[in-house]
Amino acid sequence: MGAKRGNLGVNVLLERLSELPMKVKIFLGALLGVCALVTLKLTIDHYFFYYFIMSEAAHAAGIIVLAYKLFALKTCSGLSLITQELTAIYLAARLSCGKLRMSNIHTLLDLISFLSTLVIIWMMRFKLNSSYIKELDNKRLYFLVVPVAILAVLIHPYTSNWNLTRIVWAFSMYLESVSVFPQLRFMQNAKMIETFTGYYVFSLGVSRFIALAHCIIEIYITGGAFLFLVGSGYFWFLAAFIAEMVQSFILADFCYYYMKSFLQGQLLRKMPV
Repeated sequence: MGAKRGNLGVNVLLERLSELPMKVKIFLGALLGVCALVTLKLTIDHYFFYYFIMSEAAHAAGIIVLAYKLFALKTCSGLSLITQELTAIYLAARLSCGKLRMSNIHTLLDLISFLSTLVIIWMMRFKLNSSYIKELDNKRLYFLVVPVAILAVLIHPYTSNWNLTRIVWAFSMYLESVSVFPQLRFMQNAKMIETFTGYYVFSLGVSRFIALAHCIIEIYITGGAFLFLVGSGYFWFLAAFIAEMVQSFILADFCYYYMKSFLQGQLLRKMPV
């Protein structure tokens, strides 16, 4: 009885929120974001390193979900192979920039994610290819990789001596910000969201929010010095921060509707229009 009343209350609240003007919704969303950032700062004030751990843990949770789907359920339906290939490319690029890594644990977590992603790609290409719907995964790899590579050459951390490593670092950041596009496009083409794929994409959204929160708090606390951590160049600061925000906002819409469906006691079954 109590559960029904609780669900009714949530439905009424969501219905009231949906009736609010768009400006009010934007204000409430911004206010909620600020409150979340303040909460994170107060709870993990002197342990910023744990933001990275939480972000990587959320990503790892998504990979575990995919592993279960592939190895236990023996299907890759609903998954975009292009997104997995883009993920492998940007992780490989980031791992190659050893001198710019912030810690060994960072490298270890990225290596685990990279190897896991390679296994997922192998499973989708060779073991479970019969359940992979290539026609719906129609976002070409080079449509994203080539523009990102050009952007990385033009805008990357500046140093007195030309350094390919910093271009590769910028490439990995830019590519990561758009790597989820093919997966979202796949779900739009399919006009449905497979359960475990929804879990995976939601975990990516959580991961990116934590990473963005870390960037914003670090920039605020260090008075902008955090932006000079890897090289210099004002265009690089702006481009790197925008890349982080782009990925977060790409996933924010999906996560909003996913949470809304969850609070209503349902699972999101189709992409919002």
